[in-house]
Amino acid sequence: MDLALGSTAPPQDAELRAAAFECAIEPALLLDPHADQILDANPAACTLLGYDRGLLRQSKVSTLHSGQLPALIVFTQAVLDKGAYWTNALTPRHATGQNLRLEYAGALVPGDGRALVLLTMSDLDARRRRYVDAAAEDHMRGGIATWQRVERVFQDIERENQLILRAAGEGIYGVNAEGKTTFVNPAAERMLGWSAEELVGKAIHPIVHHTHHDGRHYPDHDCPIYAAFRDGAVHQVDGEVFWRKDGTPVWVEYTSTPIRDRGVVVGAVIVFRDVSQRREADEKLHAALTEVDRLRERLELENAYLQEEIRIETNPRGIIGQSEAIQKTLRQVKLVAPTTAAVMITGESGTGKELIARAIHEASSRRDRPLIRVNCAAIPRELFESEFFGHVRGAFTGAMRDRIGRFELADGGTLFLDEVGDIPLELQGKLLRVLQEGNFERVGEERTRAVDVRVIAATNRDLKQEVQRGRFREDLYFRLNVFPVESVPLRERREDIPLLAQHFLTRESKALKSELRLSEGDARRLSRYDWPGNVRELQNVIERAAILAQNGRLRIDLPDVEGAPLSLSAARVKADSPAVMTASEMRAHERANILAALAACSGKVFGPGGAAEMLDIKPTTLASRIKALEIVNGRRSVPFTV
Repeated sequence: MDLALGSTAPPQDAELRAAAFECAIEPALLLDPHADQILDANPAACTLLGYDRGLLRQSKVSTLHSGQLPALIVFTQAVLDKGAYWTNALTPRHATGQNLRLEYAGALVPGDGRALVLLTMSDLDARRRRYVDAAAEDHMRGGIATWQRVERVFQDIERENQLILRAAGEGIYGVNAEGKTTFVNPAAERMLGWSAEELVGKAIHPIVHHTHHDGRHYPDHDCPIYAAFRDGAVHQVDGEVFWRKDGTPVWVEYTSTPIRDRGVVVGAVIVFRDVSQRREADEKLHAALTEVDRLRERLELENAYLQEEIRIETNPRGIIGQSEAIQKTLRQVKLVAPTTAAVMITGESGTGKELIARAIHEASSRRDRPLIRVNCAAIPRELFESEFFGHVRGAFTGAMRDRIGRFELADGGTLFLDEVGDIPLELQGKLLRVLQEGNFERVGEERTRAVDVRVIAATNRDLKQEVQRGRFREDLYFRLNVFPVESVPLRERREDIPLLAQHFLTRESKALKSELRLSEGDARRLSRYDWPGNVRELQNVIERAAILAQNGRLRIDLPDVEGAPLSLSAARVKADSPAVMTASEMRAHERANILAALAACSGKVFGPGGAAEMLDIKPTTLASRIKALEIVNGRRSVPFTV
């Protein structure tokens, strides 16, 4: 073996050094501390340790020092840092199984790109026997000096142990088989706040390791530190806390290594380090990743929601109209939009309540965040809470993953509660709490989440009557009805009907790629109709008329205006001026009039009491008109008679 690794010495010098290693009286080992490997052993080391040289060359350093890894690391690191170091804290195992008490002296040996350690060993028991024999001989001669030399040797050994403990940056303390503290190094004192005098001789578990981080009691029979000298195994633990003298916890990772004396476990040495900063950094990283996941999920849901809104959106984005009713609504929108007040929009179905809500949102400071729409009438009763507040995985059957609710999705924006009168009574209290306190919990979760949401509600019900009947909470009604806005029906703003119809027709013309126009007659006919379905019905009628159009001429399909009951406003229009009808309207009117006469006369056309007499026309004229209008026998339940 060449001990002059990395040297430029002549070959004969290397041979001399190898011979010196072989013939040395002191037992010596050549170690590679980074690989934890014994590279070579001289004959004296083989004799001292009781192992064959070939076997030692195949062994690991830590195997030779089973259960003493912390002390071995401290020693080898000191040699690497200082170039030379000595210790008697390590006790290698003899081939017979007995632990040897040796003094180690380590020296750094530069190698070919790696640092090696030359370890020489002295048998402390043999040395002590020599001193004792010499002391006995001196004592017989009346000599005292040798005894003093023996005392100095043991003082040096104790001093070396203390130097190791004081130099270590990790906290180190020892316990005996009864759990009593035997020593504490300065690093442990600094980290725990207890002095060695306060800990030595006392059971340390009830002092620094009595409770888990979450407040649960930590029984000493579960403690891995005590387990080390019960089962004789090394225990490595991460993610527990030691408790300082001031009562605050310190997160630690530690190793509890058993201590053996002549094969018997007599205690354990504990090496620990403070990992609070690392754990805090890990928790911050975990929280940041969780927040990233939450924001990504929220963004995905927002995108999915907006895509859904694009698919189902049928109404125009703007509010169209020039009537006084629409102007009043626009003034109300302008007043309330800059505030955070809750808005209650009332009106019949199809009057454009959602358009008003969107106009309020887009004129507010929340326009950069989404307007989230919830159709309360379309949510199953048992899913209301999950839809509003979200749920966590496993909260109920079918909850396969976490899901955020509409309130969380609308955080920073506006939540539009359409058909708010359909919310179940038992959920109204939870809705009221969110509106009042701004926080909620997901279904199946105890964590409280805060939200900043502006609520706009809409209903076609009379909520005052619902409150009186006990179907709607009065406190929730007052909370939502801070600023009421009425969406007037289409029949009360007839002057807007042509504008709306033309708007819908323009859109349909683009979709159908055709030139369609609304005639004055079409506009008058549309204006006379009462529109019980309001704007939504008007849009459907125009869409159907555009599909049925021929040669650019609309075919507007409306119920007979004359057969429908007139509203008060329509009656006033009829009273003020005579109605002007188109040819098709005249034809429909004449046909309806003849049918009414036939029904009144039980289907009799000619003779006394017949329809011709009632209509004051000749029977032949009536017969020709019946034929022209395609009124055939069987069209009514009453047959024609003469």
